[in-house]
Amino acid sequence: MACQSSLALGFLLLISCVSWSSATDYTVGDSSGWVTGFDYTTWTSGKSFKEGDTLTFNYVSGSHTVDEVSSSDYSSCSTSNALSSDSSGTTKITLKTSGTHYFICGVSGHCSGGMKLSVTVGSSSSSSTPSTPIYVSIGTGVVDWYYPIYMVVVCVVILFGTFRTGLGVQYLRFSTVLI
Repeated sequence: MACQSSLALGFLLLISCVSWSSATDYTVGDSSGWVTGFDYTTWTSGKSFKEGDTLTFNYVSGSHTVDEVSSSDYSSCSTSNALSSDSSGTTKITLKTSGTHYFICGVSGHCSGGMKLSVTVGSSSSSSTPSTPIYVSIGTGVVDWYYPIYMVVVCVVILFGTFRTGLGVQYLRFSTVLI
């Protein structure tokens, strides 16, 4: 029984390690979708976009477009130099690079009516850590390399059942002080 509970606990720790670093899929406009008359500036507030996240635009095919444009084209609502364009009804865009990405609807009057989205993307490795790390080790944040090693050690301790001897409990008490 102790072995089964150790395996279950180890499995949960592994899953938590995976979910800690997974990308997020954002549905633009939530249940409203990509429509006119929606405040996309408010929608982006409070969200932290990072490299690898995806934006899913849901809209009526043929009634709207999703055009990725430059900053100047975003300001002028111009699609003449669009980086990409789609009108399929469901557009999924992976945010591959950090920086600001600009999206507008290319249908006449829609962008000037507010159907435009500006998303600032942070680097995936720095999205969960401050821009100026508190602890520094050889030019990188301690959390960047310490957390995965810590999770592997904890999983090994649990999976090999050292809790039965009491060593695992002592290790966890010590390691929680380090965090």
